[in-house]
Amino acid sequence: MDLYLGIDVGSVTTKFAVLSEDDQLVSSLYLRTQGKPIVMVQQGLKEIVQSLPSDAQIKGVGTTGSARHLAGVIVSADVVKNEITSHAVAALHFIPDVQTVIEIGGQDSKIIIIRDGIVTDFGMNTVCAAGTGSFLDQQASRLNIRIDDFGGKALESTKPVRIAGRCTVFAESDMIHKQQMGHRIEDIAYGLCQAMVRNYLNNVGLGKEILPPIVFQGGVAFNRGIVRAFEDTLNTDVIVPSHHEVMGAIGVALLAHEEMAVRGNGTRFEGFEMAEASFRTSSFECKACPSRCEIAQVFRDGKVLARWGGRCDMWEKVSN
Repeated sequence: MDLYLGIDVGSVTTKFAVLSEDDQLVSSLYLRTQGKPIVMVQQGLKEIVQSLPSDAQIKGVGTTGSARHLAGVIVSADVVKNEITSHAVAALHFIPDVQTVIEIGGQDSKIIIIRDGIVTDFGMNTVCAAGTGSFLDQQASRLNIRIDDFGGKALESTKPVRIAGRCTVFAESDMIHKQQMGHRIEDIAYGLCQAMVRNYLNNVGLGKEILPPIVFQGGVAFNRGIVRAFEDTLNTDVIVPSHHEVMGAIGVALLAHEEMAVRGNGTRFEGFEMAEASFRTSSFECKACPSRCEIAQVFRDGKVLARWGGRCDMWEKVSN
């Protein structure tokens, strides 16, 4: 069985997706990164191989996410793509007429505008946590609600309270004030969902033409309260795909399949044995010019495999 592997390594979660030759999802995996991307990529390789048929042959591998370059080195990826491209490709695969993609992860959020199957605009929020999953995690903890139960609790709201959501600090103090006033927990929970949606639309979505069909991807799409808040605010249905939490991994697996069809030669993937290899990372400041770029590098068995992070390609050429 010929298969294609996609790996999406984010700051909070690491996702794996394996597609068949006809681009059907064969297996997927969703792990917490825990600040250890190398360890979790190797852990994911160990786990995902257990779910594959004995005759499985990986014909192409792609990586995406904030640690895509590091993951690409570990697995010797055939393609390394940014999150915008990967999420757009996945959304178009499942909903060909999609015009807007909302993607909210643990520590960043994105909007992708698609017209006639082509990405025409996008926006990202990587500075403030108020429009991301970590915002809800923090507030759920303060409300003593499990994050898995947060969405269901929010849906019980009948009179949501308005909470200032422009900043996590202000939102938290406003939420405490609402608690002290005696508002119901479910009304505060849905108020937080609305605040997060307002923050997203006023920052990430500012100036964007948000048209249906709208597809909601990422781990936060598990939260039904956020889905309802988007639908109420935008006054339209929001589609949550079946595999929304691994759409980035699916997208880059599709791109790997496409790349291998064009390239026609074998994959660079060295096999699931890489789960047992010894990798080490470090960084240094390049002083060749005033930019003073921080250059990241990864080693295996004491040998430099790759470097990246500079504004030029000075350090990207690694002699073998």
